Amino acid sequence: MSARLPVRSLRTRLLVFIGLTLVAVCAAMALTTAFVQRAYLMGELDGRVSDAASRSLGGAALRPEIEDDLGFLNENGHPAGLLAARLDEDGTIVAAEVVGRDAAPKALTAEQTAALAGIATDGSRHTRTVPGLGTYRLAAVESGGVRVLTGLPMNDVQRMTGGLVAAEAAVAAAGLAVAGGVCAVVVRRQLRPLGRVAATAAEVSRAPLDRGEVTGLTRVPARDTDPASEAGQVGAALNRMIDHVESSFTARQHSEERMRRFLSDAGHELRTPLASIAGYAELMSRGPDRIEPGLAWRRVSAESARMTGLVEDLLLLARLDEGGPLHSAEVDMARLVAEAVWDARAAGGTHDWQLELSLDGSPSVLGDEARLHQVVVNLLANARVHTPAGTKVVATVETGNGSGGTGDRSGVAGDRSGVVIRIRDNGPGIPPAFLPTAFERFTRADSSRARSGPHDGGSGLGLAIVAAIVSAHGGRIDVESEPGRTEFTIELPPVDAEPPPVDTLSGPSAPVPARSPRTLAGNR
Repeated sequence: MSARLPVRSLRTRLLVFIGLTLVAVCAAMALTTAFVQRAYLMGELDGRVSDAASRSLGGAALRPEIEDDLGFLNENGHPAGLLAARLDEDGTIVAAEVVGRDAAPKALTAEQTAALAGIATDGSRHTRTVPGLGTYRLAAVESGGVRVLTGLPMNDVQRMTGGLVAAEAAVAAAGLAVAGGVCAVVVRRQLRPLGRVAATAAEVSRAPLDRGEVTGLTRVPARDTDPASEAGQVGAALNRMIDHVESSFTARQHSEERMRRFLSDAGHELRTPLASIAGYAELMSRGPDRIEPGLAWRRVSAESARMTGLVEDLLLLARLDEGGPLHSAEVDMARLVAEAVWDARAAGGTHDWQLELSLDGSPSVLGDEARLHQVVVNLLANARVHTPAGTKVVATVETGNGSGGTGDRSGVAGDRSGVVIRIRDNGPGIPPAFLPTAFERFTRADSSRARSGPHDGGSGLGLAIVAAIVSAHGGRIDVESEPGRTEFTIELPPVDAEPPPVDTLSGPSAPVPARSPRTLAGNR
């Protein structure tokens, strides 16, 4: 198994990649320049070789009968290093000399002459290395039976090409050093925001997210969240993720706090009737002289019913959470609300109960009649229990495009072709701080556990159950409240049906002593 290469940092990889790219570019430019320059110099040298061969052929043609005559090399004007040879009919070199600097031509040795063998007399250029003389560019020509081999040294071409390559290498090395330094500075500066983002992420990763309150997590500075740069995009995304983490943990903590509060309150609510049942049972066990058995049984039954109601509320919410199917049938909401108002009037004769209908279409919906009846009854009971005597409670049913006198304040917008139910009263109203969380589960406006009577408080599930039932029927519920006016608005999708005739019900109630101001602490 081969060893895994160590992972380099992004900065190192960028610098290595940029450096290799620059080296490749410089090398390609240097090689191209050297190749072009050498080709140019070789072309120029080949021209001089051709001129020298023509001049040598002309000199040898003056005495063609002497095959080894190289006397034309003694003439002035020949460059130093010029090499000339005479060939016989077979192409064998019979004489060969080289022009020296300020000296007479010197005959070539046998070894040097052997290096020139095999060159055809067709005028083509050849490159040969002559021992002791260096590299030569050679050409052999023939005219009138006279055959001459001429060559010039390539020292100048090699020297100029080598100098050019050396200069390019030096310039490239200096340029690469400068470019590498500049790139290192630029890369370091450009990656510095990414380093700060990484440092922020590392700091957040060390935060104790598994305990305590998750707030005040470090954020990426605003200068490192510019969406115009990649590092800024990463920083902005990290900030959004941190915000999401904080909000999620905060929501979870709030939910856990409400759950703990609810469990504590539910335990208290169950403990109170259980303590009462245990007390009455103990009194009954001591004999009939301590308490009348009929009274004791009535109190035991009442407390049992109270516990049963709480447990049934919890089970109903659990079933709604699971999304279990509801009984579905066509329900006449006008009739249902009218019956609920009659029942509320019978149960709370100290209030002024009214029913208003504005029916421009069918008041029927498709749903579970028992659950929808529970919604209306809960809201009417809520108004009865938590408003003083003499409060006016109006239940309104609207369909089609009709609108009652309160239609503009319901908070319902858009298409009103469904069935709209409003429960309105002129009681003290709901505390403003409680309105945003009125329909949340385990929520109570009264945070204390003290209860002075059976209607002074509850588990905080009433409005949550109402909202869950309405949502399960594809509707929505809203509430608006201010001192002297509170209105719950329910929207339900319609079912096409002929609306049944329903009369308007109203009737004042007899006054009774006023009750405590309305709160939602006892909603069930």
